[in-house]
Amino acid sequence: MDNGEPALPAKDIKEVLDNEIKEWHFRRFIPTILDFYSFDDRSLEDIYFLTQDPKARQAALNLRDAVLHLRKEGAFVAVPLYRVNYGPMGPHPAGSYEIWCPAESFASVFSYLALNRGDLSILVHPLTRDERADHETRRAWLGPSFPIYLDALPVRSAEIPVQYTSLILIHAYLVLELGYSSPNPGLTIEERKRAGATIEDILHGEPEAAPAPAD
Repeated sequence: MDNGEPALPAKDIKEVLDNEIKEWHFRRFIPTILDFYSFDDRSLEDIYFLTQDPKARQAALNLRDAVLHLRKEGAFVAVPLYRVNYGPMGPHPAGSYEIWCPAESFASVFSYLALNRGDLSILVHPLTRDERADHETRRAWLGPSFPIYLDALPVRSAEIPVQYTSLILIHAYLVLELGYSSPNPGLTIEERKRAGATIEDILHGEPEAAPAPAD
């Protein structure tokens, strides 16, 4: 922005839905030896910011607030952890916070973060038993990458790190035309807001889930 402040991420649900990315290209560079993995149906986005930079810190918090607001509005299901790390923690080398989302909302959340991250770096990785591989060979970045301290992560956990089991989402996709060519109008904004209110009620009992702002 002209005044030197970080640009605010979009928070108007109609604007967000109108601009949502509905088609993607994933370009795969084939290595000499192909490894095949079994992926879980949940993912995390870790948003990084330099704690010494007040503008970056504020931009990260603005983005978190916008995600919470849009979850409440029913734009998507995304659950930021209640805690914001204002310094290195675990494998993460800078200030950070996590956002959990289920497979059903991945495209919408990824679209929103891709369009609204500003100068922030975002680590995207699946949630499986293979926590080190999730952060090393299965990850993707929006923005410049940060070095990850992999020794802080177990090679393989006994169980998949399940979160927010109170959320039970049922989705039925009955059309073949997908992406921008889909004739499916989807939920109305009012239907999304009612769904968002239901999600907030469910997450009220989850102590690790950050609550949406009152507005």
